[in-house]
Amino acid sequence: MGIVSVSLNDENLAALDRIQETYGLSGRSEAVRASINAALADIREMEAMEGDVEGVLIIVRGNHEDPWMMCIQGRYERTIKTQLHSHLRNHKCLEVMVVSCDGETLSRMLRDIQSEGKADYVKFVRG
Repeated sequence: MGIVSVSLNDENLAALDRIQETYGLSGRSEAVRASINAALADIREMEAMEGDVEGVLIIVRGNHEDPWMMCIQGRYERTIKTQLHSHLRNHKCLEVMVVSCDGETLSRMLRDIQSEGKADYVKFVRG
């Protein structure tokens, strides 16, 4: 088994401890492995999308002033059929989009959102 050194800020460290406690894991290493497995499950789900796909994309993000989400929405305007933007507490925003496209386009859109590193939560619910 390989050993990897990782630097985490206080918020990430608290989240890791919470994952460990919530799932009753034996240590932080187990919590990291569980988190990696959860991320891999999302990746596999994204990669398995084929053909026409419709559903709801839910995103929670911070910093309303940052235009990155508008850039992504512009890039995928043909994919997004309906969208809702709502302001939440702590200067966060909720984006809810009804999307309809082929699986490859949706996978690319999800990758673009995740690669920005600015979304606190991203979930696609297939219809």
